[in-house]
Amino acid sequence: MEKEQVIEALRKAGLRATPQRIAICELLTESDAHPTANDIYIELKQQFPSLSLATIYNTLDVLVGIGLVNALGSIGDDKVHFDADVSPHINLACVKCHKIVDATSNFINQLNDEINKKSGFELFGSRILYYGHCPECQNKISQNSVIQPI
Repeated sequence: MEKEQVIEALRKAGLRATPQRIAICELLTESDAHPTANDIYIELKQQFPSLSLATIYNTLDVLVGIGLVNALGSIGDDKVHFDADVSPHINLACVKCHKIVDATSNFINQLNDEINKKSGFELFGSRILYYGHCPECQNKISQNSVIQPI
């Protein structure tokens, strides 16, 4: 997501391209962590003391509405996570530590083409979110299940 693209999108949505809103977009673009609105607030509050959670939510709503950001929903933590990578890819979410990582697959483009042809829908985006345990949490789970000698 280019800065000029963000500025134009905000203006089309009737919002000013304030430094705070641009910073929100830049943080999303640069982050691999799939942050929540609160994560963004914590990250930017020191830089922008007047920044409010309402500004973050409003900006995210606009960005999701115009397709520049995906809202991934909750991954077991009752929080909505956001992803600025709207290209076809898979998100893998750990339900234990709530980490989200990206994965790519040629299958996604084939699936999108098949759905487009069979359904008659004009697709302009997709989200695929798999849930499970990441390798680190799998290790912790298996270590905790080992019977300890008395």
